[in-house]
Amino acid sequence: MITAADTTKLEDFGSEPIWLVIAKVVAVFVFLVVMTLFTIWMERRVVARMQNRIGPNRVGPFGLLQSLADGIKLAFKEDIVPVMVDKPVYILAPILSTILAFLAFSVIPFGPTVSVFGHHTPLQLTDLPVAVLFVLACSSLGIYGIVLAGWSSGSTYPLLGALRSAAQMISYEVAMGLSMVAVFLTAGSLSTSEIVAAQAGGSQAELFGAVVQLPSWYAILLAPSFIIYAISAVGETNRAPFDLPEAESELVGGFHTEYSSLKFALFFLAEYINMVTVSALATTLFFGGWRAPWPISLWEGANTGWWPVLWFTGKLLIALFVFIWLRGTLPRLRYDQFMALGWKVLVPLSLLWILLVDAVRVLGAQDYERSRLLQIIGIPLAIGLLIVFLWPESEPAAEDAGKSEEDDGLPFPLPPMDLVVPPSPRIKKAQLASTGGRSAGSSDDDSDDGPADA
Repeated sequence: MITAADTTKLEDFGSEPIWLVIAKVVAVFVFLVVMTLFTIWMERRVVARMQNRIGPNRVGPFGLLQSLADGIKLAFKEDIVPVMVDKPVYILAPILSTILAFLAFSVIPFGPTVSVFGHHTPLQLTDLPVAVLFVLACSSLGIYGIVLAGWSSGSTYPLLGALRSAAQMISYEVAMGLSMVAVFLTAGSLSTSEIVAAQAGGSQAELFGAVVQLPSWYAILLAPSFIIYAISAVGETNRAPFDLPEAESELVGGFHTEYSSLKFALFFLAEYINMVTVSALATTLFFGGWRAPWPISLWEGANTGWWPVLWFTGKLLIALFVFIWLRGTLPRLRYDQFMALGWKVLVPLSLLWILLVDAVRVLGAQDYERSRLLQIIGIPLAIGLLIVFLWPESEPAAEDAGKSEEDDGLPFPLPPMDLVVPPSPRIKKAQLASTGGRSAGSSDDDSDDGPADA
């Protein structure tokens, strides 16, 4: 049962006393830090379980304090600053990334309006008519911290890692933003609290002569949007299997190779806070936010008071578990495959899905019957999908017939098998030094200019 007290409106923000606003800021900060420490512990334990290991189990009960101990140790390590860095930018980059990571969480709703010492306030720091765009803006500006870190380090690998990370985050941010458009069209708002309210309950519809209850979560109602968002979120946060900016075999540590001590810890903190943020945004946009799932929602008081904070945290932890599951399961993609997935698959699918959702809304507003909608949209879409999946593959060109089996299908040429590598000039110098400046092929009788024996 939904009451007026459960619904949070934009007018409810901005009238709280200053002490309550400060308390909310501190609560969000503490929540993010605790979630970061817990996620690191959970990641190490879950991956250890997948690999038949134990994981951290010494510091604290079940090893829960291991992340805190590691963070304290990292903060007090020696801070090594390379000579060639641009020091002001080098120091500013991790601070910028961390601040923007914290700011993005300020519009995420934790629960309904509650009473705190006699003041009625929403369990949300603030809300905006364009709150979701605010999260995307913080994510976009966070790229500056990564690019500045790679550029200011004065080293090749951090610069390459920063450029790769910028290209990756910008590319997948486009697909992430497009995946949200269908949610905005369906909910009729860009406010996070209003999107949560739009997923309350469900609507009834007649299907094949029977009345059915349509799902309220957009993860079910708008499943293609959720799938595209989930893939884009992994790419946006540089997590495995999309952790290409930090590929150890290619770029050492990526953009933060030259960072140590507290500055490295800030980058580490920003990465995990971004994971929490995109998981919380997925919960808000696609899983009903803080509202209780079925069958808990059958309880009348499930969506009142402080109980919704528990449902929100549970959904958030499940989303974080999926991040960890992917890391322990899938191998890292090649970079060209990764960029092709974003630009050639996710972005076109997002555009087609937006057109389909908008067409259904427009035709539905014109009182078209469901059978008529099926004829106009469903049948052409099914035919198009059949054509795409059943279209025969093209035969290889005549000029490619002579290629070897090893080269077939590779986007880069292979070196010839009979390649002869010339000897290193260092070997020649070492031979000259060992023979006292004479060439390796000359004999002792060729010259008497050598140094005399002592």
